[in-house]
Amino acid sequence: MRILIWFRNDLRLHDHEPLHRALGQKAEIIPVYCFDPRQFGQTSFGFPKTGAYRAQFLLESVADLRASLQTKGSDLVVRYGKPEDEVVAIAQSLQVDAVYWHQEVTSEELASDSPLKQQLAKLKINYKTYWGATLYHPDHLPFEISQLPQVFTSFRKKVEKNSLICTALGSPHQIPPLPKVDTGSLPTLGDLGLEQKTPDKRGVLPFKGGETTGLQRLQHYFWDSDQLQVYKQTRNGMLGADYSSKFSPWLALGCLSPRHIHGEVAAYETERIRNDSTYWLVFELLWRDFFRFICAKHGSTVFYPSGLRGLKIAWKQDWPRFEQWARGETGYPLVDANMRELAATGFMSNRGRQNVASFLTKNLGIDWRMGAEWFESLLIDYDVCSNWGNWNYTAGVGNDARGFRYFNIPKQSRDYDPDGNYVKYWLPELAKLPRRKIHSPWTLDAEEQKRCHVRLGVDYPNPIVDLEKSLQTHETIYNAAVEIRRP
Repeated sequence: MRILIWFRNDLRLHDHEPLHRALGQKAEIIPVYCFDPRQFGQTSFGFPKTGAYRAQFLLESVADLRASLQTKGSDLVVRYGKPEDEVVAIAQSLQVDAVYWHQEVTSEELASDSPLKQQLAKLKINYKTYWGATLYHPDHLPFEISQLPQVFTSFRKKVEKNSLICTALGSPHQIPPLPKVDTGSLPTLGDLGLEQKTPDKRGVLPFKGGETTGLQRLQHYFWDSDQLQVYKQTRNGMLGADYSSKFSPWLALGCLSPRHIHGEVAAYETERIRNDSTYWLVFELLWRDFFRFICAKHGSTVFYPSGLRGLKIAWKQDWPRFEQWARGETGYPLVDANMRELAATGFMSNRGRQNVASFLTKNLGIDWRMGAEWFESLLIDYDVCSNWGNWNYTAGVGNDARGFRYFNIPKQSRDYDPDGNYVKYWLPELAKLPRRKIHSPWTLDAEEQKRCHVRLGVDYPNPIVDLEKSLQTHETIYNAAVEIRRP
């Protein structure tokens, strides 16, 4: 047999069921990756769909996959084009018997699946899809996806009590060599229409794509630095490499399998310690599962302005204020520091994401989809289900929303950056501010500004909105939409 394996967001050799099944059939294997030009165009609001940091991480991940395949005796066939065209062309020219790939659940990803299946069927080439992006397999859930609980806590309790997590599959020792085929070259950023950007050295970690680096990061965080045992206590940090696992970029492209991480957690609990922190890392992986299953259940509604709840809120598309938010020029240090970190590195802490998203939607009243697309463009760990699911949730239009919930930005600043170390790290113009003023620079009088070498409105912006008044305004708008929605 000759089987083509189409790699997508599963850029690894460990715990890869399509590859595992093909090897079990003693088949000749053709690994293929396609750079889809649709992923390098623009979002609906005009942002680069895949920005330079994310594209660089992808290129590194594909290069690492190719290198890993070569060490196993094979290689990776790389193409630039629509997968439904390129995969079929390779399958036809090499007369493959079947094509295997991992399933996706959202509209853009499914857009290439349907025509691919149709063309393969016309050519009488078999195909099979597998599920490989979550801890729990849909077949092992205690309910059909159509009956998925709408609230995360209910989902978590049911799966923890009534489901099992399969053991991760190992990496193959050897893969049959490729038949004669043009393996193709990896594109450059320039080929993808992007300019090379050097991440700011202040970034939390020099992220590099690929299964190899992902496994090294896991080894470091769990076993070498022994950070897993304090994960729950440190996960809300914003400075430094090890306040959280930072697995998300490798999970997003499938360089790390969540089941493999789960297996390592279990080993750590046996060999080192089992506590709230070891549980909490798995708990966070469950959120990834939940958002993916939510997208599988609800389809494209996750992308609608009214969200999963169908709330028709009068969102604004205020571009001047959006651009101030995106540049980190809102006058609120916690928001600005996080947005500048994102722009400079392609990464931001989870705590930061929650705060900047709350500010955009609850204080500025700006269309949450603009924020979701900005994150899609910049984040190296962009995952379509987690990103859009979380933005639904923060905007109050998600299925698990709990009314007009918002983050109190100054309080969050004091709670999670009490000395202002993070803020000063990314906003050096505020470096001289005393601790009592760092989270509210707008309260500095003229003499204090002079002493701190900062001129409000010149060196650092005045607040672009009054926090309390803006919350009242947008809560009224939100509640009106809820009333209309009620039967």
